[in-house]
Amino acid sequence: MSSTDIRPFRIDIPQADLDDLRDRLLRTRWIDEAPGTGWERGVPTSYLRDLAAYWAEKFDWRAIEARLNAFPQFTTTVDGQNLHFVHVRSEREDATPLLLVHGWPGTPADFLDLIGPLTDPAAHGDPEAPAFHLVIPTLPGHGFSGPLTESGWHDGRVAAALAELMARLGYRRYGVHGGDHGAFIAPRLGREHAEHVLGVHANALVTFPTGDPADMAALTDAEKQRLGAMKKFQDNGSAYMSLAGSRPHTLAQLLADSPAGQLGWIVEKYKEWTDQAHELPEQAIDRDRILTTVSIYWLTDTARSVANYYYERFTDPSMFAPKPKGTVPTGVAVFTTADFAIRRFAEKAHNIVHWSEFYAGGHFPALEVPELLTGDIRAFFGGLTS
Repeated sequence: MSSTDIRPFRIDIPQADLDDLRDRLLRTRWIDEAPGTGWERGVPTSYLRDLAAYWAEKFDWRAIEARLNAFPQFTTTVDGQNLHFVHVRSEREDATPLLLVHGWPGTPADFLDLIGPLTDPAAHGDPEAPAFHLVIPTLPGHGFSGPLTESGWHDGRVAAALAELMARLGYRRYGVHGGDHGAFIAPRLGREHAEHVLGVHANALVTFPTGDPADMAALTDAEKQRLGAMKKFQDNGSAYMSLAGSRPHTLAQLLADSPAGQLGWIVEKYKEWTDQAHELPEQAIDRDRILTTVSIYWLTDTARSVANYYYERFTDPSMFAPKPKGTVPTGVAVFTTADFAIRRFAEKAHNIVHWSEFYAGGHFPALEVPELLTGDIRAFFGGLTS
């Protein structure tokens, strides 16, 4: 078998690994809880302890595994790296190929609620909606794509690998959607592989002030508030990124040896980045869906390469170098929390033809408000292909 072959894949975690996870969780040495404190100092011990107990005693990985295995999954080797992906084709002849790119913390499981409506809209109540052939990769070094085998996997290299994957699957023209990491990778695919990319759709797009005094003077009150929220995040919410981007191996060792640590590291982001109308993470995202993400990262032992992803981005000299404005049609969906995109800044870098703002959902719309994200993807790509 050639390394470029597409190989069927099925998730089958050894029972010994699940037993080891449960044992580690039950033997966690918990920190004491500082009196009079809450989430402002990180995840409260009482909350994390309760969630870890649920993970150890009630979370049914085998049920999750069966649900994931209900969709066609494959692996292939691209640029020397194993690449896992879900591939679900629509029965509609007019379906558009669409690449869905997750972020951190995230996996292809984030998109489970989008698969049916996007591939078979008629069966989900909207026969007139556009249909899509979906390719949902696990980012190199994450989850079932396995640990990275070498350094240098920055956004440009990942984008090139995903372009090669789509070509290998026979898709010459396709759309791309991404959030978080995907919101960096999707526009890069559009810029560097424009001949193949029909359009780019993103949520959690990062936009930066242009430096033009006229742009700053023209900001609306809502845009000023969004810019202020971005400054607050940089000052008080980005330590995780600085640590991963500067000392990834130190961080990874902590996460690779403690499932409770891995759980706290991830669930903090589900608390801070989901719609703040909810008091607790599981009020925004089902508890089992949160634990699906954490379990995949733990069971695949990918803490090192996941942390290194930030290091590669921050040490990539091309990352923030000046670039020509993208020409591929681009659509942006802005949700309520941890989403700081400002259109006038985005238009300096991208060919913005579609812009939606929603007042529910947060950084994880595929998990929080899948119906809103599905609708916006349909509206954007339907407008391009109609």
